Amino acid sequence: MKEASFSGLRCTAPSAYAIIQGSPEHPALYGVIQFCERPQAILVQISVEGLPHTAGACSGRFFGLHLHSGPSCTGTAQEPFADADSHYNPMKCPHPFHAGDFPPLLGCRDIAWSAFLTDRIRIDEVIGRTVILHEQPDDFHTQPSGNAGTMIGCGVIRRVG
Repeated sequence: MKEASFSGLRCTAPSAYAIIQGSPEHPALYGVIQFCERPQAILVQISVEGLPHTAGACSGRFFGLHLHSGPSCTGTAQEPFADADSHYNPMKCPHPFHAGDFPPLLGCRDIAWSAFLTDRIRIDEVIGRTVILHEQPDDFHTQPSGNAGTMIGCGVIRRVG
């Protein structure tokens, strides 16, 4: 049996990043998401702390994670990240095939870490867009955005250097 090769799948020199800050209801939420160019895809790595959580043997939460088309994490008192706009979807694909549809993030108590590869985006097209962390997991079905619930964290993607 041939073994998969994962050499080089580390985000040691990101091309872009976003600092994720929590909404007013989640002020302890903080995270970093990095975007690393690879020959045929982008490696995305995220670490977050201050996530809402519950205790117990059957606890644990999934959170929706999406790339949004808007340029800002500003908004209103009712919708703190309204200016993040909707999922990034330049090809007008149905959900969950938007370029901005990312895998859910699994919380471990109040922290989470994840990494994944995607060929749906390029670094140049994500600079200045926003990354949103949602309170609920994406259901990968409901149109247009997966019924992931309230936006609890947001970060604007910046180029490194």
